[in-house]
Amino acid sequence: MSQRDPARPGRSPTRPPAPVQRQVGIQDRPKDYTSEGVKDNDIFQLPGSDWQLLTVLTVLAAVVRLFRLSQPSSVVFDEVHFGGFASKYIKGKFFMDVHPPLAKLLLTLAGWLAGFDGEFDFKDIGKDYLEPGVPYVAMRLLPAICGVLTIPTIYLTLKASGCRTTTAALGAGLLIFENGLLTQSRLILLDSPLIIFTAFTALAWTCFTNQQEQGPSKAFQPAWWFWLVATGVGLGATASVKWVGLFTIAWVGSLTVLQLWVMLGDPKTVTPRLWFKHFFARMFCLIVIPIAFYMAMFAIHFTCLVNPGEGDGFMSSEFQSTLNSKGMGDVPADVAFGSRISIRHHNTQGGYLHSHSHMYPTGSKQQQITLYPHKDENNMWLIENQTQPEGLGGPIAGPHAWDAIDPTMLVDGSMIKLYHITTDRRLHSHDVRPPVTEADWQNEVSAYGYEGFEGDANDLFRVEIIRSMSEGNEAKERVRAVQTKFKLVHAMTGCVLFSHKVKLPDWGFEQQEVTCAKGGTLPNSVWYIEQNEHPMLKEGAEKVNYRNPGFLGKFWELQKVMWTTNAGLVESHAWDSRPPSWPVLRRGINFWGKDHRQIYLIGNPLIWWSSTAAIAIYVAVKGLAVLRWQRGYKDYSVTTFKRFDYEIGSSVLGWAFHYFPFFLMQRQLFLHHYFPALYFAIIALCQVYDFVTARFGGIGLKERPVIGQAGTVAFLAASAVVFTIYAPLAYGNAWTQDECQMVKLFDTWDWDCNNFHTSYAQYSPVEGVPQTTIGSDAASSPAAVPGPANPQADNPKDDVFVTPQPAAQAPIVGTEEKIEYRDESGNLLNDEQVKELEGRVSFKTRYETRTRLVDQMGNEIHDGILEPDTEGVAGTIAEGENPPTSGVPETLAKEVPASVAVGDDVEKEKSVEMSDAGSARPESSAGEATTKA
Repeated sequence: MSQRDPARPGRSPTRPPAPVQRQVGIQDRPKDYTSEGVKDNDIFQLPGSDWQLLTVLTVLAAVVRLFRLSQPSSVVFDEVHFGGFASKYIKGKFFMDVHPPLAKLLLTLAGWLAGFDGEFDFKDIGKDYLEPGVPYVAMRLLPAICGVLTIPTIYLTLKASGCRTTTAALGAGLLIFENGLLTQSRLILLDSPLIIFTAFTALAWTCFTNQQEQGPSKAFQPAWWFWLVATGVGLGATASVKWVGLFTIAWVGSLTVLQLWVMLGDPKTVTPRLWFKHFFARMFCLIVIPIAFYMAMFAIHFTCLVNPGEGDGFMSSEFQSTLNSKGMGDVPADVAFGSRISIRHHNTQGGYLHSHSHMYPTGSKQQQITLYPHKDENNMWLIENQTQPEGLGGPIAGPHAWDAIDPTMLVDGSMIKLYHITTDRRLHSHDVRPPVTEADWQNEVSAYGYEGFEGDANDLFRVEIIRSMSEGNEAKERVRAVQTKFKLVHAMTGCVLFSHKVKLPDWGFEQQEVTCAKGGTLPNSVWYIEQNEHPMLKEGAEKVNYRNPGFLGKFWELQKVMWTTNAGLVESHAWDSRPPSWPVLRRGINFWGKDHRQIYLIGNPLIWWSSTAAIAIYVAVKGLAVLRWQRGYKDYSVTTFKRFDYEIGSSVLGWAFHYFPFFLMQRQLFLHHYFPALYFAIIALCQVYDFVTARFGGIGLKERPVIGQAGTVAFLAASAVVFTIYAPLAYGNAWTQDECQMVKLFDTWDWDCNNFHTSYAQYSPVEGVPQTTIGSDAASSPAAVPGPANPQADNPKDDVFVTPQPAAQAPIVGTEEKIEYRDESGNLLNDEQVKELEGRVSFKTRYETRTRLVDQMGNEIHDGILEPDTEGVAGTIAEGENPPTSGVPETLAKEVPASVAVGDDVEKEKSVEMSDAGSARPESSAGEATTKA
């Protein structure tokens, strides 16, 4: 490795060439594309001793992964979401998640085979599994088995790459004792299936590469085809769990391009015809097969989810019409005065214009108008002209005046009134602020009138057809059901009927707000007619319906929704972390805490730091080798060094493809996103160790294999010790505060040691640990620990927070609730003052809990001393200001005057979406978009 090439620049051209020498490690270059120094590492030809050792390692992995798998017996972290998806699969209810379906389908299958009926909702972290009889152990068993299988997979991968048995055992042992991978594989989560499919792909590609590098004699042989096809299947499976699989595809793709490039430089052996044969074989196996596999998973996904669910609100009306009970029979195309119609919003999940017999508590206090996501009789409206039709005796009165005359079609510019059939009121707007959105450019929309009332000018709306969004020439000229998109412009004020992602509070049943906006954004002010019927439209009238999107249409639409939702996860999270912190294990994720136990995702620091160091060593050696090459040294003429560069370089490239793309992402990121990169880093670590101890000559270790073996044993022993130290955080075992503090090396390792007992004697046996739901009575849950769920659920913006519960100090004998209204100076307002201020100011809700001690007679105790002449046992009475103030929801209460900027409505929608982030629900109502991978 020290000679320089005399032909390289820097040598004198008159200097005679160096004598030809045959050096150790330098071999004759093959005459075809066969790689130098490659042996046939067929894993099916391993000796029996390798299989025996592999069996022992796999059994050890099973013991480590399956130990106390039933602990804890309550919902942990993102089991909220992925367990909830299993419930929806079993019930066939459509949901939307930012991840592809394969792992969720496997989790569902495991639960279904174990008898899960889908009734448990996995709604909250800490919710008990035992009482409802959820087969959670069987569902956790699937990720655990995936975790176990990674051990033989990495062993065989290292053997296929040419490493010795000791090194393969080292890699398997490091995976066994990696705390982070252990934690993730014991719960109903997606990362363990992701890792095993990534590992399988790496194994298949390594075996294929070994076949390819042996030259033309192995090309297109059964083993060559088997591993190439297996690589394609692995790529499809990996991408079908999470889109992180795209990074695996990029890794394999880049190495495939390198292979084709090498063969292109072998014109003697590889003819153009043969090269294209190699090219198309790879294209079919590495592109067609993965795409087919990926699409097949979505075909199964659509087959399972045939019923409407809250997640269908993400999808278009055409998509929703393919779900049971969401389908619609053909309806007459033409819309006329007197038609009974339902009007649907185009932009925000396609809700229906809706009214019901409930009034606004503020503003005009007239009947509510909302956007409702489901079909309902309260969605039906009758279209009236601004004037009544003429009959023989004069104008025909009443909303049904058009039932007996020839229909007059609605056209662009028609002036209409919308009569709500079930409540006999008309759609109405006026210059009154809406009860929730307080912007000056928004007017309230209500239903006004009574049976027999002819209405007034504030009921009039003008139809404006949006030609660019309407389908077909006829739909651009007159209103047609489904096909015509239009705006409804209020005749008196010029505002347009508008809706956005702002929900009404409880008094509005959390339905979506409808307003009349001056200058409202186009997508939020676009409507179309779905249901349509008219007594005078003949049977043979032209009918229309939603276009059936078919599988490809549904598939592509769902991919776009997944992409958009995933890209929208940009708000901060309590436990997120950024990519620079991952290789050094700067912080973890709090998964669960209860009963003075905790599950916190943290890796084995010895393994993480060693693997990161191996990456750094390779990069440094590569950089030095390039500099030496430029100076004319012949390092790359040494076969062993060439193998070092290519084999470890392939693993480091896999690490880089699974790590650096996260730097480009603005979305929420977490430590577990580093796991695929960690797998490649561990492989690189083992390969570096193998070259240093068994392949490079001149160091002295190759000739003394016992040193390398002893180093392997020592490294594994140290890893096992570190694993044992941090194991309580992976298993949720008992731990003491002193032991916790001793191994908490950094402040950024932010689990709370105070949550543990001070001694093991204070813990009850594992079997006797009470499994109470977090958030229940404080006396039964003394030490709940914050543990938010990563937002990757149906609502990717949902984060799950578990609030610590204080230990009860005395029995609560009663509660009193009281609402107080105060001005900005803190002065108490009476009922008359509050009533006078309603509609003019906004109230901010503040919650307070006050505790006082009383005796059994209700006498208050001051400073722990009873008043004279009192006796009895003291208890506590809690007073609270919990109800929302004056009907204004806390999340929408404002301390500043109403905005007049149209752009502020976007901020309003964002604030509402973020206000739902604390909910533990994996799926929100009305199909609102949470994570959260």
